[in-house]
Amino acid sequence: MSDKSLSPVLEPFLRHIAACNSAVLPGGRLPFFCGTEQIGWISPLTAQALETLGLQQDRGFGVKTGAELFPLSRTLCEMGLYASHDEAFDVRNDNGLVLGQVDRGAIPVLGLAAEGVHLNGLVERADGLFLWVARRSMSKRLDPGKLDHLVAGGMSTGLDPQTTVVKEAQEEAGIPAELAATARPVSRIEYALERPEGLRRDVLHCYDLLLPEKFVPVAEDGEVESFHLMPIQDVMALVRDTDSFKFNVNLVLIDLFIRRGLFAPAEADILRNSLAGQPR
Repeated sequence: MSDKSLSPVLEPFLRHIAACNSAVLPGGRLPFFCGTEQIGWISPLTAQALETLGLQQDRGFGVKTGAELFPLSRTLCEMGLYASHDEAFDVRNDNGLVLGQVDRGAIPVLGLAAEGVHLNGLVERADGLFLWVARRSMSKRLDPGKLDHLVAGGMSTGLDPQTTVVKEAQEEAGIPAELAATARPVSRIEYALERPEGLRRDVLHCYDLLLPEKFVPVAEDGEVESFHLMPIQDVMALVRDTDSFKFNVNLVLIDLFIRRGLFAPAEADILRNSLAGQPR
């Protein structure tokens, strides 16, 4: 069966994948270096700011050492290029080595790769598979009111994906550490897109967590307005027919639908290849 004949079924899902991979690199951006390693892509606006700071190089812009990254991120905040998140994130090279840290809000401004976790909170019942869905608080800085995973968050300085899952599970949904620690890593998804806050080059570490039927999540950090337990087929319909979910949540859910056999094999292959086919 050809891709074309499958497109009416797949197009609603492929559009979410395409939307998250809409950035063309370099696309008018300039490279940003730490020492000799390129770690980011910056817009002409950011380049102007870095030029005033004396950070122009022959190949683009950058700093000499990782120790300069965090002070630079604070300076860019003071210059009005972003609003501080008051949270430090590690900056890694392509081999995963930590070079330094920046304020989280500076990541898209400098076009750095960032890592986070998404957790599918699953409940297996006699009447089928259910998924816990969160609605983001209207006070959230990004994507207020959108539907989200039960647990999702960026990987702060010094943490790895598994530790982040346990931390975020407690903070966002009141999941005890012992239960959260049973979450199973299932996939890794990368994408690059332009957002109002800048260039997002994200790496998502995806997890499945089977939860007891009696478990009810509790929003402990004020970032979630409400939680809803939904049949997986209803979640799939929302992804297919709406833009109700936060943009990157759609990708993780499509991966879940593939792994749970909700697509025909030929459809699943196309979607799997589309999810995996985008560079960091």
